[in-house]
Amino acid sequence: MNMKIKKGNNIELEITDMAIGGRGIAKIDGMVVFVNGAVNGDKVIARILKKKKDYAEAKVVDIISKSEYRISPVCKYSQWCGGCKWQFIDYKRQLYFKEQFVKNALKHISNIDNIQLNPIIESKDIFEYRNKMEFSCSDKRWLLPEEMNNNVDQNFACGLHVPGTFHKVIDINSCLLQPDIGNKILCDLKKIMKDSDFPAYGLKSHEGFWRFCVLRNSSFYKTWMINIVTSRESSNIFKTLVEEITSKYPCIETIVNNITSSKAGVALGQKEIIYYGKGYLKEKLGNYIFEISANSFFQTNTNQAEYLYKTVEKMANLNGDEFILDLYSGTGTIPIWLSQKCKKVIGIELIESAVNCAKKNCMINNINNCDFIIGDIKECLNQISDLPDILIIDPPRDGMHKNVLKQIFKMDINKIIYVSCNPATLARDILKLKEKYILKEIQPIDMFPNTFHIETVVSFEKNRLR
Repeated sequence: MNMKIKKGNNIELEITDMAIGGRGIAKIDGMVVFVNGAVNGDKVIARILKKKKDYAEAKVVDIISKSEYRISPVCKYSQWCGGCKWQFIDYKRQLYFKEQFVKNALKHISNIDNIQLNPIIESKDIFEYRNKMEFSCSDKRWLLPEEMNNNVDQNFACGLHVPGTFHKVIDINSCLLQPDIGNKILCDLKKIMKDSDFPAYGLKSHEGFWRFCVLRNSSFYKTWMINIVTSRESSNIFKTLVEEITSKYPCIETIVNNITSSKAGVALGQKEIIYYGKGYLKEKLGNYIFEISANSFFQTNTNQAEYLYKTVEKMANLNGDEFILDLYSGTGTIPIWLSQKCKKVIGIELIESAVNCAKKNCMINNINNCDFIIGDIKECLNQISDLPDILIIDPPRDGMHKNVLKQIFKMDINKIIYVSCNPATLARDILKLKEKYILKEIQPIDMFPNTFHIETVVSFEKNRLR
């Protein structure tokens, strides 16, 4: 076998560690190789996909000897689909790797040694835990090996993307990350789409009708929302769709059609038509009820979301007199969760529709001590005239903007709670925060079993010696 690290070559590798991003790590002649589809302890034949000066990327093509942590995936799409890349790893080991990701990020990026993490909060369910699944439509179906010679129609697919191919989609009949009834609904919707006179949207040609099928479900109420994203309006096909689907599935609460002419591959509409129901689902978290519209952000693992908010509440250690400022407040879940335990909460959020949802959810729950500011945090922080007792930060994967960090330092807040979905950007921001704050507690929470993603909640207190 050719042992030279060159694009296209197959090479024998022993996997010795795992990297943030979920890939196995091997080393050969001093060069690090990141290997897709591998787990620590595997000995594999891998094909080099990319070679750079300091590292290479590869994928497993054969397994010489299996790691003790490798298990057989239960989903037939798992080797090809980008939905749950770690289904082949034992769940207890997944949790260990995720803890290590957090520790390693803090050690190597934040320069923190002797890191003490609380034990990771594992997910009760490792399948059927997602309350939202977004399936893409395409006129270019990506064929599984067993479909190659079966005269399969390649002009329609509704499912998930193969990593690295933006315009081809695996046609999926069952995704184990959503409750099984969602898969039955998906199959019936796909049949309606295929039998219609409207083609699937071409992600290269930008022609066609069907763009996305988004299914949301309420964990508490066991109801469902269907959001079909199309390139234009057509009430006749939706009349048929509503009649067929609602007669078969009484659990369906609402059906909406988002319409967009944008070429961007995102399931957001420029216009929304409600064809059935009220256009939203209700969900219950703790003692609070939330209305969730088609384009609202809501934590995708409802059961784990409760643990997330309980963790924030515990770290806040409220006595009822606090003024809390919540940055990146979204649809108001954290402010609402904390509202009855503090004096006042102000949330700042860029997206107007999210703030409208937050205000509506406050009304539903008879909460009158939460206010929300619409706008960019960099420009809105100066509107906060009173000094908050606690700052809560729940940024996107990119972490906090450097100008936001600068303004936070000037505010001189006593306590900060940071909710992160990316250990690397969390560690980067901690490196700056620790100039003025003491890191008090770190709590990893597994919101996304069978993936390499990890949520982390961190608390800080002002260093009074500086």
